[in-house]
Amino acid sequence: MALWDRLKESASTMQTQLTARKNDLKSGAFRDASMAMCALVAAADGSVDPSERQRVAQLIAANEVLQNFPADDLRRRFEDNIGKLTADFAFGKVSVMQEIAKARRKPAEARAVIQIGIVIGGADGDFDKDERAVVREACYALDLPPHEFDL
Repeated sequence: MALWDRLKESASTMQTQLTARKNDLKSGAFRDASMAMCALVAAADGSVDPSERQRVAQLIAANEVLQNFPADDLRRRFEDNIGKLTADFAFGKVSVMQEIAKARRKPAEARAVIQIGIVIGGADGDFDKDERAVVREACYALDLPPHEFDL
């Protein structure tokens, strides 16, 4: 199976798993960590162009699991995190990782945050090395083994 096909299958499987747990993923920590993860993946290469920003915002709005939260609230949190990362990537990354780490207390939420990162990263068909690296770092922030997600 080609890498692209495996990536699509993995992202699809993770989205199915997320949807199955939708009713368990309603906490503020999950919401905040998810938006931080989305921003981190979008800015993984150190910058975010407007089309990428728009694409991720659309993915957030369309994600069934994230529909547990008001769309305008999600967008504001995503944009706040993007702002931190684009102002100073290294410093912003520390702040964003702290947001992600808040989901550590509930293992199901922590795993869901990583899965959202993978779904967002793979949505364009190219879960690149920079995106993989930041999701792997998030695994460590959440005390999850990256190999569990094939990272």
